Amino acid sequence: MDTLTRRRFLAASGAVVAAGAGAYALSDILRTSGDRDPSARTLVLVTLYGGNDGLNTVIPYADPAYAAARPALAYNADQVLRLDDQFGFNPAMKGLHQAYGKGRLAVVRGVGYPKPDRSHFRSMDIWQSGRPDHPENTGWLGRWLDASGGDPRLAVSFEPVLPPLLAGAHSAGATVPGGELKLPAFVTADQLTALGRADPTEPPARARAATCFTDLTRIQDLMADVTASAASSSSSSDAGDSDEEPAATATGGASQPLEAQLGLVAKCVEAGAATRVYSVSLGGFDLHADEKTAQESQLTKLDKPLAAFADRMSRTDAGRNVVIAVYSEFGRRVTANASDGTDHGTASSMFLLGAGVKGGLYGEPPSLTDLDQGDLKYTTDFRDVYATLLADVLATDPAPILNGWQSHLPTVFS
Repeated sequence: MDTLTRRRFLAASGAVVAAGAGAYALSDILRTSGDRDPSARTLVLVTLYGGNDGLNTVIPYADPAYAAARPALAYNADQVLRLDDQFGFNPAMKGLHQAYGKGRLAVVRGVGYPKPDRSHFRSMDIWQSGRPDHPENTGWLGRWLDASGGDPRLAVSFEPVLPPLLAGAHSAGATVPGGELKLPAFVTADQLTALGRADPTEPPARARAATCFTDLTRIQDLMADVTASAASSSSSSDAGDSDEEPAATATGGASQPLEAQLGLVAKCVEAGAATRVYSVSLGGFDLHADEKTAQESQLTKLDKPLAAFADRMSRTDAGRNVVIAVYSEFGRRVTANASDGTDHGTASSMFLLGAGVKGGLYGEPPSLTDLDQGDLKYTTDFRDVYATLLADVLATDPAPILNGWQSHLPTVFS
């Protein structure tokens, strides 16, 4: 490797650029173990990119307007996983249905915001900034990080790039690079290890870049272990199951499967890392055609890893302090389109999951007949959910972070 300096190698690989964007090695996160209050709660935020169809996720199967609006997409009463005599889960959500039955899953219905925007990008900006009323270049959790001292390791993303929600005015969360690592043929594993060793003559950012790059090999090994474990523990071959990569969308989503991202979160939580917020994601929900089977496949990719992660978290003291929140940028229109899919809509449901969650149905379900230009009228402002998470999970006054917003959900945590 005489002709390829460490600096040139790192620049060519893109690791130096990543470090400038807040990339950290997994070891940097684990090094904070023991630096946190063991009673403090942890938030795991799951972003579903593409606009998940809420009506075929939390299904109003008893409402005749549901089947009338989407005859080819609707589920019959005997197909849904019932929550009560009005609503049920999509049949692909067996794990989350069990969590609901154990009282660990809260379903918040009709979540949205005033004057909804049906653009993926603008709506996601609104959700991640927490400001539907005014353009904002910081994220709601980035502003929380600003108020919490600004240590990037308090808010960690296992996505390809730092999501805007973790960007503050004075600080930003950390990204832990993942995905596939491809080396030039002439670079050996020993050489890569040597590249990652600390060099006191280098600037801190460049030294961190080297550590991040070599850390990819350890992350890949962990992801392989998680994937193999998930495959060996699978006891069924449901129609929605697939070993293929997550569906890509123009609106985002991590390149690695959700179970791999959550495996990294579990490792950090169980090690006692100081991190209070983790961000993970799943793309592929923008289903304008042939939606029914495709959404079941996507919901399987959400349900199995999420239910397994929640079950794993329930077994330790640190894990029982974890709260998982799941959201998408919008739901879909009530009426199906001509391609047996659904187009961009507005209000949908959010999930809150964890051992400390008081399970049940929250929020007023939107009417399927009293619509806003064919779309659901929101009944719960998403800032109510954010304020609840800030106050009850992150122990922070939500008003300075949410521009004075103080309204909360009813008591949802024990």
